[in-house]
Amino acid sequence: MPDALHLLKTRRSIKPIELAGPAPSAAEIETLLTVASRVPDHGKLAPWRFIIFEGEARLAAGEAIVAAFCAKYPQAKPEHVEAERARLARAPLVIAVVSRAAPHVKIPEWEQVLSAGAAAMSLVLAAHALGYGASWITEWYAYDRGVLAALGLQENERIAGFVHIGRPSAPPEDRPRPPLEQIATRFAAR
Repeated sequence: MPDALHLLKTRRSIKPIELAGPAPSAAEIETLLTVASRVPDHGKLAPWRFIIFEGEARLAAGEAIVAAFCAKYPQAKPEHVEAERARLARAPLVIAVVSRAAPHVKIPEWEQVLSAGAAAMSLVLAAHALGYGASWITEWYAYDRGVLAALGLQENERIAGFVHIGRPSAPPEDRPRPPLEQIATRFAAR
């Protein structure tokens, strides 16, 4: 089997808390983003962008998450507040894929959103190819406009996903995948 197919067949999501350092280097991050930006993009709109959270910036971003969490849950226990503060510090590197899909005279917004999803998946695959583990997640704060504004998103932008990247602390376990006969059909000519 060609190496690329082996890579695709062995990719697994790894929980952010199970991702250890060191984080990818600056050159590796450039490679990750270069790969993530080479996705189908009808109209060459680049309807996505990336926000890199590394080092102490992960905790600084956590302050925006904590502020929104405490506003919603003023009676939250201290351990819950701390868990929210560490949301983007669970892995050594987090890259947010931001969808900036917008009305266009020729390109449907749905295609632009799909392009952002493809960028996130390419980022996950590139991390795997470099020997890292990754997890593409959103969680509640990806939908909170106050958090998004604090992270620098414009009103028309949305989070396609936060991709957590690091070294797997243990060999990843696979999960059951749906049998192909349950998810694939053949169209028949009549």
